[in-house]
Amino acid sequence: MATETRENWGSRVGFILAAIGSAVGLGNIWRFPGVAYENGGGAFLVPYLVALTTAGIPLLIMEFTIGRRYRGSAPVAYRRMNRNAEVIGWWQVAISMIIAVYYAAIIAWAGWYGFYSISQQWGADPNAFLMGDFLQASDGFGDFGTWLPGIGLAMVVVWGFTLLVIGAGIKKGIETTSKIFIPLLLVMFAVMVVQALTLDGAVEGLNAFFTPDWEAVREPGVWLAAYGQIFFSLSVGFGIMVTYASYLKRKSDITTSAFTVGFANSSFEILAGIGVFAALGFIAFESGVPIADQAYAGVGLAFVAFPTIINTLPYMAGLFGVLFFASLVVAGWTSMVSIVQVPVAAMEDRFGWGRKKATLILGGFMTVVSVALLPTASGLMFLDVTDYFINQYGIAVAAPVSIAVVVWVMWRWKALRDDANATSTIKIGPIWFVCLGVITPVALAGILFFNICDLVTADADSSLYTYNQYQAFGWSLALGALAFGVIMALVLRRREVPEIESEEDVEIREEATR
Repeated sequence: MATETRENWGSRVGFILAAIGSAVGLGNIWRFPGVAYENGGGAFLVPYLVALTTAGIPLLIMEFTIGRRYRGSAPVAYRRMNRNAEVIGWWQVAISMIIAVYYAAIIAWAGWYGFYSISQQWGADPNAFLMGDFLQASDGFGDFGTWLPGIGLAMVVVWGFTLLVIGAGIKKGIETTSKIFIPLLLVMFAVMVVQALTLDGAVEGLNAFFTPDWEAVREPGVWLAAYGQIFFSLSVGFGIMVTYASYLKRKSDITTSAFTVGFANSSFEILAGIGVFAALGFIAFESGVPIADQAYAGVGLAFVAFPTIINTLPYMAGLFGVLFFASLVVAGWTSMVSIVQVPVAAMEDRFGWGRKKATLILGGFMTVVSVALLPTASGLMFLDVTDYFINQYGIAVAAPVSIAVVVWVMWRWKALRDDANATSTIKIGPIWFVCLGVITPVALAGILFFNICDLVTADADSSLYTYNQYQAFGWSLALGALAFGVIMALVLRRREVPEIESEEDVEIREEATR
């Protein structure tokens, strides 16, 4: 049987920056500040850091080790562990494809809003502009007839740059852009935060964000929120980190990389919370509207609250807006590159396609679907429903399943632990098994249970999607991703994967490339 020669990252720094670029996404900027504020303010940092060290980093170590040890995209890596586990990899591929379809739309919106910031084109009522002039949002779910050329063309540009980078390869494409755009993101966002801190009312905003409510720490829901935030912000559970780690060299330090990525992601989230609530404190100062009554998370924060803030800034309003929305674009785009890389790598590894062929065919298909559905009057509703169901009932199920299969069914945690320790400065012991095999699955199961309870008990006027058409569509996506994984695994069951290069061959090849 033929052996597989796999491209490697050019440097450890390149891999870490790419992994950070994947982890630091839109959710860091518009989800974490609101989650922290609603769950105890400064006190939330306690369960948040506990969740990072007992779930986020252990899961990163597992996925990094699986990728490096089995040197393949998610379907191939799980197949090399066990023939019956390939379904998990294809399940994760389907989830990544669905996310990529709608992720491009948000990046395109942020790009347009960065341009609008220069002259505050959204006018005096940002909410009316967003829902009316910009999105032309429909109350219905099937209005895909009105296509919005401005958003559509921006999405084509987003997809074009994404596929261009992926087509260029790991070292020349993803690594090179990560080395440029991740430092750029940090600089832009830091400048924006510094400007926000100089505004009137910034201190009151920070007090609202950081003042601890220690009673909240006693609530189980706060701890579940902390685990959920860590889990959804680290890009774990849907094949990204397994795929990225499959391009690592054999002697790469696994655990130190996991700690670096985990803490870098959390540091950016806290920085985002500082910037967002300093700005919200300013708008509370100017308008007299309490922070608790403002939009401090999600689409409302980015495309309504921040334009409102920009409208009332006393100086350099255009610069503030450009920096904020450019940060959204860069954070979202680096994450999107990693998301699209998952299915592209799977097609390369499992069907023997070249990188350019896989990028062109698969990327072209996702581009067409994305550009056809999202820039329409029903695009926002499509995005909301898809994001909710694919995250809460797709990723949140696939991740604990992968952990249970790897740790408990196949009992591979010892082999993975030894593999990681062989080349890592920070050694992991039995506590890693406890965190990965017990704490993380229990936390994820709790999150899933309460999500289902919320969906079942929500009334028709709530923000959850209880109407039949939304439920049917959402569940069809979540269950369809699993069905795709099962079908692909069955179809390819008799098709063997190439053998992994021997240690000697890898060392000879890596020495030749130094």
